[in-house]
Amino acid sequence: MENKINRRSFLKNSALVGGALSTVSLSSSAILTSCSDNGPKYVPLKAPGSYYIPELPEKASEGKALKVGLIGCGGRGSGAVWNLLAAADGITVTALGDAFIDRLEGFVNGLQRRNITVPEDKRFIGLDAYQKVIDSDVDIVIIATPPAFRPLHFKYAVEKGKHVFLEKPLFVDTNGYNLVLGTAKQAAAKNLAILTGNQRRHQRVYVESYKKIMEGYIGEITGGVVYWNGTVPFTNHPKPNLSDGENFLRDWVNWTWLSGDHIVEQHCHNIDVFAWFSGLRPVKASGMGSRARRPSGDQYDFFSVDFTMENGIHMHSMCRQISGCSGNVSEFIQGTKGSWTSNGVIKDLAGNEIWKYDGEKEKELFKQNDPYTLEHVNWINCIRGNKPLEMASDFAVANMAAIMGRDSAYSGRDVDWERATTRNQDLIPADFALTGKMDLSKFAVPVPGRA
Repeated sequence: MENKINRRSFLKNSALVGGALSTVSLSSSAILTSCSDNGPKYVPLKAPGSYYIPELPEKASEGKALKVGLIGCGGRGSGAVWNLLAAADGITVTALGDAFIDRLEGFVNGLQRRNITVPEDKRFIGLDAYQKVIDSDVDIVIIATPPAFRPLHFKYAVEKGKHVFLEKPLFVDTNGYNLVLGTAKQAAAKNLAILTGNQRRHQRVYVESYKKIMEGYIGEITGGVVYWNGTVPFTNHPKPNLSDGENFLRDWVNWTWLSGDHIVEQHCHNIDVFAWFSGLRPVKASGMGSRARRPSGDQYDFFSVDFTMENGIHMHSMCRQISGCSGNVSEFIQGTKGSWTSNGVIKDLAGNEIWKYDGEKEKELFKQNDPYTLEHVNWINCIRGNKPLEMASDFAVANMAAIMGRDSAYSGRDVDWERATTRNQDLIPADFALTGKMDLSKFAVPVPGRA
């Protein structure tokens, strides 16, 4: 009544809209946004060709043979090598580096089971192993060490002119952020291909969803919610026969100075989706969190953060690592004309499904659908095709947003972008070493209002 719409005309127009929507294919490139006689209309958020869409063939094109060195032979590093070998032919693993010999030998055995041998003089152990790998005549480098060390390893690789796959998160503190940004500029100037480990940007359902949103399917973005609610990846309790430094590294995922806390180490994926789709960075983070059941380390078990973005809209972030709780790893984005969920569904404001990504059709069309492999396909194609690829500065936005959320929850205070990116924050302990004792008194769980 307030809008002066009577019941009869409302029902008549609703029937017309419902009938029209039923004729629109889920694979259509347009949606109805009004009941005018001009047909379907939508307003693109960005002009076609003004935003990056990766090419996602099943395998990289043939070309120059490439020698790869791996720094960090744990699960993610070894997994990245298998992804790379599946993505392209003409790749040879020629150098390996890790802080620990058992990690390195474990991967050597895995390679040998596939008839791949890395010469013994190209297997490097210790904290300086990264330098030896990079200096060993490799063309490309995979960096999958604990996140605290990645900015330094990235800098050295770019100085030596190597193409780099840099696993996420790229850094754990402000000093790391600034080092990565500076290194990314140097890499671009050298025409080096820099790939980061945010595989959603090479996952077909996300790429196609992004295209639809840029085409205007949900209108202007007005907000969203992102989730990573799961469990602790692993726990390695301190062993009395190991040094403090080794105990830290073997349990790195549970210590803030090494991993950034799970909002940074893991949840940065989901935050990146919103930053990618919206093209916005946060100006303020207001967060809270706590520790409830974590068996080791000094991190929180959950975070809840409200981000204020550049144009004033809000994005809510929620992440948790506690067993026995509901799980949810997803993203939701609201627009002026509809909404999108990360299962590849777009709905209008009335809740009608107007577009859905066809996952079954994808399986029919492509044999290779693993985004962890497809990102390496794109990387190698860019290297062999001499095409620009620099993803580090882009992903740094989500990485820094996660740090802002973490520090807001730790301190109980709002954290703004300008201060977060200009302060002197270095989390690596000055007395860190693989041998000897360290001062463990400062590794306490943060208390809001005091931290």
